[in-house]
Amino acid sequence: MPELPEVEVVRRGLERWVAHRTVADTEVLHPRAVRRHLAGADDFAHRLKGHRVGMPSRRGKYLWLPLEDTDQSVLAHLGMSGQLLVQPHTAPDEKHLRIRVRFADALDTELRFVDQRTFGGLSLHDNTPDGLPDVIAHIARDPLDPLFDDEAFHQALRRKRTTIKRALLDQSLISGVGNIYADEALWRARLHYERPTATLTRPRSQELLGHVRDVMNAALAVGGTSFDSLYVNVNGESGYFDRSLDAYGREGLPCKRCGTPMRRRPWMNRSSYFCPKCQRAPRVSS
Repeated sequence: MPELPEVEVVRRGLERWVAHRTVADTEVLHPRAVRRHLAGADDFAHRLKGHRVGMPSRRGKYLWLPLEDTDQSVLAHLGMSGQLLVQPHTAPDEKHLRIRVRFADALDTELRFVDQRTFGGLSLHDNTPDGLPDVIAHIARDPLDPLFDDEAFHQALRRKRTTIKRALLDQSLISGVGNIYADEALWRARLHYERPTATLTRPRSQELLGHVRDVMNAALAVGGTSFDSLYVNVNGESGYFDRSLDAYGREGLPCKRCGTPMRRRPWMNRSSYFCPKCQRAPRVSS
């Protein structure tokens, strides 16, 4: 699933190509793509028609298009393979095209939602007073948000009876961090993924946050991480941060810091990649 850098790359593309355009019509080509809009495909299309799209917004991994003259937003669930593409009207339909949005202007581009696995989709929701779709009101701010509270994050870590990687993936605590960037930040911070959060001092939690921000900004600079053709920006281009990964996917390769072979361990239906020397496992209390 795309993490913060990949979603932010898509948001920036939508800001350039879609913001402040008025919807002429919407075509839903697969009902699963609007299954979270409980009133159905016809209602979804009807409610978008004639409305002007505001500035695309993001919190963590969540992306939405506010409708300027309403208190509602279109929330995009990218899932495992969802893509928001800006294409010329004349471009051939993608094999897995699910939704098409046309605009009432002279520009020759339209917005397409393409999803091979149909886990994602678009849905319309009421906004909270803060401008978030109400269904994601519980999602925490992300570490690139200027209003993210570092001290509150540290205090939450100290209170939780959990381990550091679980905490980083807890979207109600800190949003936008997924498996890839958690492993990358933990490698940079020399922290094992099973380190208890209650043992982190304020300087260590601040250092970790700094590494989370650094790795995400580095990924943003090259368009995010693409391991296959399923993640692309709005122009269909892949990101290149996979070439700069220090931990994720490097099982058996030498640690870039100390040369020790990197390891992979199963973790919560995923994998954790780490250096057994630089990121020593915590001692098990007897």
